[in-house]
Amino acid sequence: MQRSVSCRLTATVTTPTELVLGVAVAAGAATTETLSVTLDGVAVGVREVAAEHGTRLHVAPGVGPGSLSVRYDAHVVGGTPPATMTDLDRLRYLRPSRYCESDRLASFARFEFRELTGKELVDAVSSWVGMRVAYVEGSSRPIDGAVSTLLAREGVCRDFAHLVIAMLRACDMPARLVSVYAPGLDPMDFHAVAEACVDDEWIVVDPTLLAPRSTLLRIATGRDAADTAFLSSTGDSLALDDLTVSAITDDVLPIDDLTRSVRLS
Repeated sequence: MQRSVSCRLTATVTTPTELVLGVAVAAGAATTETLSVTLDGVAVGVREVAAEHGTRLHVAPGVGPGSLSVRYDAHVVGGTPPATMTDLDRLRYLRPSRYCESDRLASFARFEFRELTGKELVDAVSSWVGMRVAYVEGSSRPIDGAVSTLLAREGVCRDFAHLVIAMLRACDMPARLVSVYAPGLDPMDFHAVAEACVDDEWIVVDPTLLAPRSTLLRIATGRDAADTAFLSSTGDSLALDDLTVSAITDDVLPIDDLTRSVRLS
């Protein structure tokens, strides 16, 4: 599968800050790509920092003040190698995290999904979240986690993913968050999905059903949204003005067979 993805963002920087971008596709995919960062039209130097699971961060220290512009384009043939489970993964992705408070949901999740294991558990949790949480743009705050989503019963893609992850961890299944480019997503934006470990393989879980799972292209992987933000800065020094994301495939968008396990590329 061939996919073309891009990101355009502009922001106003009020005081000098360190920028961290998480917009590049994960390492391991066969790609041609360009990344341009400018401040008031002048090129800004960035350095790439390799993180776990192929995540590639681009860091620019001491930027601003001024008008920031970021342009990223990539053409991808195929995908990243299949993700494998490690001993450290098992420990890390079973634990509660900032946005996935599995300890607070343990009693509820274990009762609701009692006696289910493996893919049956994954399918049940994904279906439960998808049917009981409404997708409402702008309905959640950056500080909201899985418990807030469960109580509000509405959210956006990252809220759906956080709730799935928290439920699975509460049922003793390792789970994590992945930011992705998502051909077919409407409205188009960065997308967030969960990955669950079944029989030592990571499979993608997306209760929103907003894009075919087989088209998704990995960007960043981590415990929750704190590890996968597309843009972060130090202090209260940056205001996002505009963001445009594009993700297309050269092939016809496939029908997503929900009975089939899909590994994220």
